[in-house]
This record gives sequence, structure tokens and C-alpha cells, in this order.
Amino acid sequence: MNTFQGSWSAAAIFWANIVLSAVAFVGGKAIFEQLWLHPYSLVRKNHYHTLLTSGFIHGDLAHLAFNMITFYFFAFPLAREVGDVAFLIIYLGSLIISSIPTVIREQNNPDYKSVGASGAISGVLFGYILFDPMSKIYIFLIPIGVPAVLFAFIYLGFSYYAAKKNLGNINHEAHFWGALAGVLLTILLVPRALMTFYEKVFG
Repeated sequence: MNTFQGSWSAAAIFWANIVLSAVAFVGGKAIFEQLWLHPYSLVRKNHYHTLLTSGFIHGDLAHLAFNMITFYFFAFPLAREVGDVAFLIIYLGSLIISSIPTVIREQNNPDYKSVGASGAISGVLFGYILFDPMSKIYIFLIPIGVPAVLFAFIYLGFSYYAAKKNLGNINHEAHFWGALAGVLLTILLVPRALMTFYEKVFG
């Protein structure tokens, strides 16, 4: 099997997440402090690079594994569909856009830090859904697949609700905005995605 799954860009992002997360795990807090998203420092010390670097490190191995499994199943098909350059723009654009609301909200909170690729992966997932909205997505261990287009509405609704209620130690707001960014960027870069979605849903 081709290790690159037909896309050098998705492979590069995949391995960058694994390698940089491993470096952070080994290096500990000193590395995390250089790379995580810390809105308080970003605003006051112009640490703009953390809008990107925070998306390539993860809190622990389970966090990394969950994100990379999701990435593997949706990023490679999307990259083959839209092309490598467009995929990079969708991924990195979703990552940055998904973090901006967090920066605005937490800029005066010195204790807030965030890591993980979830915002970018939400963008990739929703970009993929535009091209294959009737495919089945399986949630955790539930054996019945949910049509991707239905999953999209459930995901957005839950992310919005969870962000408002501040549920768990998860940046649900990044999931919500990352998903919307992925849809917008995919349509802007590959306009046929919108027609493909319409035809597959309404036929």
C-alpha cells in the first residue's frame, strides 16, 4: 500500500503531528510553552506562530491517537479530491481560523492554554462531507453508521451547545469554527464541491 495514500500533503501533516507531539512529550513543559496556544502571550508578546504550532502538538497519547485516526480516514480522501495545495490551505486555514475566537475570548486569561489539531481536523472532516455527504460515519463504538450530512448538523449543534456551556476540558468552540472554516475554504478553492454535495443529497 502506498504510504502517502496518494497525497504528499496529507502525509506530511500526518507525520508532522506525530513527530512534533512526540518531541513535546519528551521535552515536557519547556517545549509545550514554546508551542501551545496561550492567548494572553499571543496578544501581548506577538506569539502569532502559536496559531499554527499549537495544532501540531497534543496533550497526551490518547488525544494524538484520536485525532490522527480521524485524520487518516478523512484527510487522505479529501486531499486526493481537492489536490495537495488546496488541502494544505484547507487544513492550515481551518487551524488558524478555529483558534481566533479562542484568542479573542481568552486574551485576558493568563491561565488558559490550548493544544491539538481538532479545529483543523474538523475543517478536513467537513470538507470531506461536501464530497461524500451520504457516506456513513461511525461514532465511538456505535455499530450503526450515521449519514455524514446528518452527522454534520449534530456535530455543529453539539459543538455550539458545548462551547456555550463550557463542557469538559475541550475547546468545542474550535471544533465549531474549524468545521465552518473547512466548508467555506473547500467551496472557495473547489467550487464544484457545492454542486457535488447538492447532487448527492438531493439527487
